[in-house]
Amino acid sequence: QVQPVESGGGLVQAGGSLRLSCTASGRTFSTYAMGWFRQAPGKEREFVAAIGRTGGITYYADSVKGRFTISRDSAKNTVYLQMNSLKPEDTAVYSCAQGLRVGIWDYWGQGTQVTVSS
Repeated sequence: QVQPVESGGGLVQAGGSLRLSCTASGRTFSTYAMGWFRQAPGKEREFVAAIGRTGGITYYADSVKGRFTISRDSAKNTVYLQMNSLKPEDTAVYSCAQGLRVGIWDYWGQGTQVTVSS
């Protein structure tokens, strides 16, 4: 397996929560930064959150700050995106990315659909 694989998407009502997972095997997980991006219909892909190789530093888009939390579990080769207080405008395909440093993404997953109903 080369590409990261996302899971956990689905349909949720506004105000609800979802947790996305992204498993990246085939490489030494702890040497890679991980990020989450999303793309809504008719819009460009946008950055959501990122986490450094050790998990000691995180970054968030202003639109999700305080509602989403990114974390990683190196023992499971998995990065998570906990999404709380979801809004209809959070509806998008969420993809994870893997790179040797934050901001330079080398590998991308296929994405998982998140739909938030009003």
